[in-house]
Order: sequence, then C-alpha cells, then structure tokens
Amino acid sequence: MKNLTKSILAALAFSAVTGSLAEVVVIVSAKSKVGELSKRQVSELFLGKLASYPDGGQAVPIEQPEGTPARAEFHDKFTGKSTSQLKAYWSKMVFGGMGSPPKEVPGPADVKKLVAENPSIIGYLDRSLVDGSVKVVASP
Repeated sequence: MKNLTKSILAALAFSAVTGSLAEVVVIVSAKSKVGELSKRQVSELFLGKLASYPDGGQAVPIEQPEGTPARAEFHDKFTGKSTSQLKAYWSKMVFGGMGSPPKEVPGPADVKKLVAENPSIIGYLDRSLVDGSVKVVASP
C-alpha cells in the first residue's frame, strides 16, 4: 500500500510539473524585419540547414542550456529531435565539416537580451517571458 501511495504521488507531481509547462515560442528582435516563420524554416535554421531568413538576412540561432525544459520542448515541437538525437546529429555535422551547433547561452534572460539587441539572432523562450523587446515568429 505504501508503494502504491508513493507511485500515485509521484505520478501526480509529474503531471503537475509537465502540465504547468507553458508554451515555448520562437523569437527575434522587435527591430527585426522577419515576419512569421514555418516550423520547417525554424527547424532548418536550428539544424544548420539554413543560414538566412526568408528576406536574405543572416540568421544566428542560439540555444538554451542542455537539460532545460524549454530546450527539450523546443526541439520536440520544432526539430522533432531528442537530446541524444541532437548530439548524434551535431557530432556527424561537426566531424564531417558540415557545420557546428548553435551557440548555447546560460539561460532565458540571456536569450531575450541577445535577441532583443541583435536583429540577426533567433532564439526561443517560454511565451510568458515575451515582452516588447522581442516578437514571436513561430509557435507550435
């Protein structure tokens, strides 16, 4: 009975945490001319298959730290890759001289600051952190 109670409590805690995750959205600077991007375009930018926005401007993707819920949700929704799949993908790309992964920044505040300051940078955040300094260009 004790183990059953623990299992039920663990399941409830997990569902409360996962249920409280807000939506991760893709952002660019409010100064950027970039409009809406498709999931495919976002995926290709973050996987190094595209290096520019549809208008031809340079696109510089940045990542949140590995192991964060936002990063996992972003890649699940946009690239369809798990953490292990991403590691394998980037190992192959780097080893083959075909590219390198996006720069990783310490956290969401850094993402928002860098994106807001530079119209070339593209990142992702929890929707609740979006303000007038950045604009949403894609959501799941």
